[in-house]
Amino acid sequence: MNYRSILAALAATVALPVNATDLEVTHWWTSGGEAAAVAVFASAFDASGNTWVDGAIAGGSGSAVPVIVSRIIGGDPMGATMMNTGRDADELIEAGLMLDLTELAEAEGWADVINPPSLFENCIRDGHVYCVPVNIHSWQWIWLNNGVYTDNGMEVPSNWAEFVAAAPALRDAGIVPLAMGQKNWHVNGAFGVISVALGGLDWFDSVNVDRDAEVVNSDLSKSIWQAFADARELSVGSNVTAWNEATNLVITGKAGGQIMGDWAQGEFAAAGQVAGVDYTCLPGLGANEVISTGGDSFYFPKNDDPEVEAAQLVLASLLISKEVQVAFNLAKGSLPVRGDVDLSAANDCMKKGLEILAAGNILPDGNQLWTPGDQAAFDELAVEFWNDPSISAEEGHARWASIIENAEE
Repeated sequence: MNYRSILAALAATVALPVNATDLEVTHWWTSGGEAAAVAVFASAFDASGNTWVDGAIAGGSGSAVPVIVSRIIGGDPMGATMMNTGRDADELIEAGLMLDLTELAEAEGWADVINPPSLFENCIRDGHVYCVPVNIHSWQWIWLNNGVYTDNGMEVPSNWAEFVAAAPALRDAGIVPLAMGQKNWHVNGAFGVISVALGGLDWFDSVNVDRDAEVVNSDLSKSIWQAFADARELSVGSNVTAWNEATNLVITGKAGGQIMGDWAQGEFAAAGQVAGVDYTCLPGLGANEVISTGGDSFYFPKNDDPEVEAAQLVLASLLISKEVQVAFNLAKGSLPVRGDVDLSAANDCMKKGLEILAAGNILPDGNQLWTPGDQAAFDELAVEFWNDPSISAEEGHARWASIIENAEE
C-alpha cells in the first residue's frame, strides 16, 4: 500500500470536528520530495474537516527559524510550526508561548511508542511535553544511480572504496562521479559522513568523546582526510548550488552518486524512482552502517481561540498516528518515530535504516559533544579545505588535530 492509499483509508476513519478551523502551518520543506511529504500531513489534516494553510518558508532552517521565532514573539503566531528536533524552541517554551501537549501525549501513550526515546525526551521540559517528533533523519548515506554504472559495464558499488575505484571510468563517460552542492553545510556534512563511515563508531568515540591524541594522529585519521581529498576531486564539475539540484544530477544520470542525508530519498520518490532498482542507498558509505537520530518536530504556539487550540490538538494527534507516520516517512525518505507501525510498505532504504536503528548503531550528534566555537572551527576548516585544492590531506589533518588538541573541555 502506498502513502496515497494509506491516506484514503485514514480519511475514511477520521471523525470530523464540530467546528472546522483554518490552521497556518510553517515549515521549510520546499523541494519536490519535501513538498510531496508535506502534502501527506496536509491531506490528513484536511480529512479531519479542518484546513491546512501552508506557510512554507524557503531557504532552510537558517532562514526559517528566525522568521518563525520573530512572529511568535511579536504576537503573530502561526497555528503550528516545524522546528529541528532539539533546543530551537527553548526560549519560546520558557516564555510560556508554546502549547502544553502533556495531556494528549499521556492519553495516546507517546512515551511508549516513540523510538528511540531520546526523540521524545527532546520534547519534554520540566516534565511537560511541548512538541511532536515526526521523523528520524540521518546524514550517513550515499545515493547511487544504478543505471550509470550498469550502462557503462560496471557493477554498482557496494562501498566507498568501490565507488572511488569506479570514478575514472565515469569520468571517461562524461559523468561526474560525485554530485555536490555549494552550501557550506553540504561540505561539513560530507566530512562527517566520511569520517564515521571510514573510522567507525569506536574511532568516533575515541576522537569526539575521549579526545584520544593517539587516535587523532593515527594513520586511520590521516586516511580519512585523504578520503575527503578524494571526494573533493571526485566532485569537480558538479556545478550546482542546492542539495536537491545535486540529487537531480544523480537521478538524471549526470552524476554517479551523492553523499547526503536520507531526505534525498524523497527526491528519488518524487521522480518515480524505485529503491534497489533505479538507485542504491549505502548507509555508512557501505563501510560502517550507522545512522544519526536527528529529525523534525512540530510545536504549537499558544492561541486564545479555543477552536484553534482544538484544531492544534487534532493535528498533533494526526502527526504521530500510525497511518500518517508511515505515509509521511515513505514520501520524505526518513524513518518513522513510532516503533509499532506496519512497515510492509517500507522500501529497501527504509528497511536498511530500521535494521540499523534496531541494532543500536546510533551516532550521537556532534553538537552535543563540542562547544559551538569548536564546532565552528571544524566547519570552517572543512569548507576551506574543500574550496582550496592546494590544501593537502596532510595539512588538513594537522589543522584538524590542532583544533581537537586546543578544544574546550
